[in-house]
Formats: sequence, C-alpha cells, structure tokens
Amino acid sequence: MKLDIVGPCARPRSTCQNESKFTRVQIRRLKSPERCARAVLGAVLAGSALGLAAAPAAAVDNAAQAWGYNGDGELGNGSYTNSNVPVAVTGLGSGVTAVAGGRYHSLAIQNGAAKAWGSNYFGQLGNGSYTNSNLPVAVTGLGSDITAVAAGYYHSLAIQNGAAKAWGANYYGELGNGSNTNSNLPVAVTGLGSGITAVAGGGYHSLAIQNGAAKAWGANDYGELGNGSNTGSNLPVAVSGLGSGVTAVAGGGIHSLAIQNGAAKAWGWNNYGQLGNGSTTPSNVPVAVTGLTSDITAVAGGYLHSLAIQNGNVYAWGYNNNGQLGDGTTTASAIPLLALDLGVDLIDVAAGFYSSYALSSDGSLWAWGDNYYGQLGLGDNTNRLVPTQLLAPAGYAYTAIDADASGIHAVAMLTAVPEPGSLSLLALGGLALLRRRRRFA
Repeated sequence: MKLDIVGPCARPRSTCQNESKFTRVQIRRLKSPERCARAVLGAVLAGSALGLAAAPAAAVDNAAQAWGYNGDGELGNGSYTNSNVPVAVTGLGSGVTAVAGGRYHSLAIQNGAAKAWGSNYFGQLGNGSYTNSNLPVAVTGLGSDITAVAAGYYHSLAIQNGAAKAWGANYYGELGNGSNTNSNLPVAVTGLGSGITAVAGGGYHSLAIQNGAAKAWGANDYGELGNGSNTGSNLPVAVSGLGSGVTAVAGGGIHSLAIQNGAAKAWGWNNYGQLGNGSTTPSNVPVAVTGLTSDITAVAGGYLHSLAIQNGNVYAWGYNNNGQLGDGTTTASAIPLLALDLGVDLIDVAAGFYSSYALSSDGSLWAWGDNYYGQLGLGDNTNRLVPTQLLAPAGYAYTAIDADASGIHAVAMLTAVPEPGSLSLLALGGLALLRRRRRFA
C-alpha cells in the first residue's frame, strides 16, 4: 500500500516516517483510559526516539485547533477564511479536554465548560441566540461538569453529570425532549438523566449509551434509529438487540454504528454498502459488519461511508467517490476493506463528509479522501486516495481529532510533548495506568 508523509521535512513515499523530526498523536473524546495512556506513551517514546525539540514538561497542556471550511466561522479563529493547515482556536489555548465537529459548527470542553462556535442558524451554539460566531462562546448552563460533547448536522449534544443535554435543530426530534421545536439553549434529553457514558450525533438523529445500552432518537426514514421501524421519534428509543455490552456509538449521515462486545454493528441507509454487510439494502435493525465480529475498538460514520479499527488496523466501507476508503481507488465497497496497516496499533478513527482520519499509537495522524476545502490539513486542496500522514510542529502532539458526517472541517486538540528528560515519569505513569486497567479488566 502507498502511504504519503506530509510536513516540513517530508520525504518520498518509500521513506520511513522516523526520518522526520515531527510527530503527532491524536485521540478522540471518547477514548478509554487505557487507549489514552497507550497513545500518549507512544507519542512520548516516538518523540524521544526522533530527538524532538520538545517543550518542558510543565508546558504540557491542551489547546484546540481546526482546519478546512470556515464560511460560518467554524474554525474559531476570528475569521471566515478557509484554511488547509491547522489554525489555533481563539481563547482555547489551554484546558481543553474534548472537541467535536458539526456540519458548520464546532464544540469543545475547556476546564469542564462547554464552548461552541460557527453557524448558529438553528441555535446549535447554545448561547441563547441565533447569531453565528467565529469565536468560541460559552454554552448557557453548561459551565461545569461537562464530560463529553458531540455534534450532528445542526444540533449539539453533551453529557453533564451523567445526564444527556441537547440543543439546536429539532425538526426531526433530534433533541430528544418530546418536541420538534428548535432550542438555542440546552434541554434535557427525556429519560437520559443518568447513566450516560457516551453521546453521538448523526445527520438528523442522535445516539447515546445508557448503562451499556444503546439509545437513539430523531429522524428514522431509513431505519437509522435501529428500533425495527421507519418512524421518527422525538424521544429516545432502545436500539434493537443492543440492550447491553455496548461500548461505543457513532452517527453517520443517515446510518448508525456501534460496538457491542467487541463486534461492529450498523443500521440505517445502505445505498452504497455503508452498513458493511455485503448488501445495499437498508436495515432498521442492527446487522453484523462482515468480518468485524470481534476485537473492534473504534467506529466512525461519514455521510455514506464507515470506518472501524480491528486489531490495530483501519477498515473502511461504503461510498468512495473521493477515495475515502483509502484503498487507492474510487470504487464503493459493501464489505470492509483494509485501509491502513502501519505495523503498529491504530487507536481511533474519525469520518467527515467524504474524508477519513486515523490515529496511530506511535503519535501520527493519517488523513485521506476529499480535500476540496483543505479539511485534511495537509497544506493543499488535493484529494488523497491513500492515507497521508499529517505531521505536527516540533515538540507538539495532537491528542484529539473529530469531524462530522457531513462536515468539511476538522477540529483537534494540541499538546506539548515532554522533553526527553521527563520521559521516564510520563512513561511510567502510562504503563502504570495500563497495568491497572488490565488488573481490573
């Protein structure tokens, strides 16, 4: 497989990435502690091995960055100019613990508080107005205890003290509060006041995990709620067959995905094979993704394609018009294809409209697919049919990446990598966390 490396010290395709003086690590917001520890440890080890000019350990912090389309201010840098390289999100230079990308808006958690910026036509910024903002604004009522954020096309979600909150567009009931009225302020999702461990936004639907069970609400024309019907719901419904053992959920444009007991499941629209079961027939109940019935650690949904990680490798399936499957072609596939195998563990995946992203445990980010607005962050606007490595500045690493199923921008978290002298402490801390997790597994 051809793999590209992009950055200030890029080399020909055949050159090993270890010849670069840069490294990157990115982890999405819903990582387990074990996966976070492995990724950070991998980044530090990689930085030490490459002799990175790293910032002092005391400088390690989390800042938000964004790149791609910026017509509504979704990059959060005070402008409306697109960028094909990462730019800093104004005011989020520290304390950021999670990021999320919507179609034309973005979200973050900073010091436990929810922030939002970009398009606000439907109130998806949650600040009580309908005015766009190219700078982050505080989400009303979510100033503390926020542990997760997620975004759909035009709505937003968060977890506060174990309860699900939602705001923005609600024409299809995607806020889950029993109405179909938009809200520019967060509202409680009915029945999800406790036990929520994950939220995800699809196009016009939403998903959550409550005490290990998958819930869904909103639009359901193609069965994306997975409850055996094609009738939308403005209240959460149980996803058929996923009443326990669910560890992750993801929303595609008009389909959904989950991990249950290590197996990938998918349901909803399937016109290009995005359910991955070898057919193009929609399903209003979860189906098994062919070949991905065990050892799945992450899933993501784009508009018409899907991604998953199995045993450290990235698989992709569905629509492929811009090379988002990463197999070097533009041919759709109704079964998973191996998109990326680096010989090291890949930790997470994220999917945009027609673009894809993957994070490796060695601290690198890979991007491929549509790049018309620079959403791959590679410094140009050329599509990629194969995964291309995006390298971070010397001394820094990315710790989070996200994009929306219909989004054409990406958001990320940036942190300084400890200098080699601090390696032993962080490495030991990471190993201790991994061992502790294994002990109690």
